[in-house]
Amino acid sequence: MSFPQQTTLISTTWLLTDGHAGNVRQAEALARALGQSTAAPPLEPAAPWRWLAPRRLPGDGRAFGPSFAAALAGHAPSLAIGCGRQGALATRLLRERGARTVQILDPRIDPRHWDLVVAPEHDGLHGANVIPMLGSLNPVDDAWLAEAALRFPSLLALPRPRIVLLVGGPTRNAPWAAAALEAVLQRLRKRVLAEGGSLLATVSRRTPPATLELLRRQLRDVPGLLWEGSGTNPYPGMLACADQLVCTPDSVNMLSEACATDLPVQVLEAARARGRIAAFLASLQGRGRIATMDAGPDHPRVAPLRETARVAAEVARRLGLDSGRPATPR
Repeated sequence: MSFPQQTTLISTTWLLTDGHAGNVRQAEALARALGQSTAAPPLEPAAPWRWLAPRRLPGDGRAFGPSFAAALAGHAPSLAIGCGRQGALATRLLRERGARTVQILDPRIDPRHWDLVVAPEHDGLHGANVIPMLGSLNPVDDAWLAEAALRFPSLLALPRPRIVLLVGGPTRNAPWAAAALEAVLQRLRKRVLAEGGSLLATVSRRTPPATLELLRRQLRDVPGLLWEGSGTNPYPGMLACADQLVCTPDSVNMLSEACATDLPVQVLEAARARGRIAAFLASLQGRGRIATMDAGPDHPRVAPLRETARVAAEVARRLGLDSGRPATPR
C-alpha cells in the first residue's frame, strides 16, 4: 500500500507495523472487517526507540524516520491501528495528536496508553479497554475462501480427498520433531496411493531445510503440490480446497487461519507445546476445533473460528464507528 497525499490522510485509517507479515496481516484484517480505507506510513525505527518501543523517550517524534515525522507534523488520521511493538509506539504518538488508536497484541506496558488493545486470551492481559480474542486476527471467512477458490482452480481440480499440511518450524514453546512429521507423512502417503486423493503442503520461513527435504521425499509421485517458498503462494487456495487439514503447532497465526475454515484441524505433537501456545491449543480443544491425528477426511465439519468479525464489531461499538466510515477524531 502507498502512503496517500496529505489531503486524504485524515479520512484514512493508518496501519502501523514493523512490516513483518504476521503483524501486517492482522492490522489489515481488522481494517478490512471495519470497512476502513487504509494507508501504511513507512516506519523506519531508529535506535534507541527500536529497542525500547513502545516506551516513550525524549525526541521520539523522530523514532521512525523523516517520512513519519513529517506525517506527525500534519493532521492526525481519524483511526490508527498498530500491531507489534513498533506499531504500538507509533500509535501512542498518534493518540497524542488526536487519533483514535487500536493496538493489536500485548504492548507489554499498561494498556491505558491506547483507546483499545486487542490481545490474545493466552497472553492473560486484562483491562477495561482490552478486547480478548482466541488466537489471532486474520481475513479468512466465507468470502475470502470463495475468492481463493477462484484464484487457484487447479487445486480444486485435484483428486479428493485433498489433504493439506501447513508446516512451520519447531520453536522453544512448540518443539515438534521431524520424526513425528515423517511418520504422519508416510501414513498419509500410503493412504493416498492406496485409496486415491491428493497430498498438498506449504512451508514457512521457519521450516528447516531438512524438513523441506523430507516433504520433497514423501510427496513425490503422489497427486498434489508442495510449495517450497518461491513464486505465488497457493496457501489461500490450499485452505479453500482442503478436505483434511494437518498443522504443526508452532504458529498461532497459522492455527487461527486453519481453524477459520470449517474443518477440524489435526495438530502435530500438540502435547509437546508449552506456555502460551499450549494454553491456546487447550482453548481450541475445548471448542472442538482440534481433531485427533488419526482422523480422516470424513470427519464432521465444525463451526469456524471467526474472531476477526467479532472483534471488529466490538471495536466499532466501543469507538462509535459506522462500518465503512472513518472514525471521528477525538
